[in-house]
Amino acid sequence: MNQILIGKYIARKRKEKNLTQAQLAERLNVSNKTISKWENGNCMPDYSVIEILCRELDITISELMDGEDAKTEVNDKINNVQLMFLIRKMQELEKQNKLTYGFLIVVMGIALLSLSRLFDGSNAMDFFSGLFLGLSIVTMLTGVYFIGKNLRR
Repeated sequence: MNQILIGKYIARKRKEKNLTQAQLAERLNVSNKTISKWENGNCMPDYSVIEILCRELDITISELMDGEDAKTEVNDKINNVQLMFLIRKMQELEKQNKLTYGFLIVVMGIALLSLSRLFDGSNAMDFFSGLFLGLSIVTMLTGVYFIGKNLRR
C-alpha cells in the first residue's frame, strides 16, 4: 500500500464530491486534522472508518487500497469483507509491533540499571554509575510511554 497515493486519491475523490476536509471529517466523526493526515500520506484511515469513508466517497475498498479508480466494474462484496479483514489484521499487527518495541525499551532500561550497579569506587566510576542510572530511568519511562500510548488506542 502506498500511503501517499491513497492520500492523493482520497483528496481527489473528496474534491469531486465538493466536500471540504471539515465536512468529510464531520460525516466520519473524525477531526479535519485526521483527514489532512490521510491526504498527505502521513497515516492510513483506521479500519473502523474505511467502510464509511468509501461509502461517502462512492468508492470501493479495493479502489481505496489501490489509490485509483477500478478499471473494471468488479464490486464483489466478498472481496470487500476480505479486504476489511486484512486491513484490520494489519493494523492490529502494527499495534502489537509497537507494544513489543515498548517492552524491549523497558527491558533495555532494566539492563542499563543493572549495568549502573557494576560501577562503584572512584569518581569516574561513580560518574558512569550515575550516567547509566539516568539513562536507565529515561529508557524505561520512554518504554512505558510507548506501551501506554499504544494500549490507549
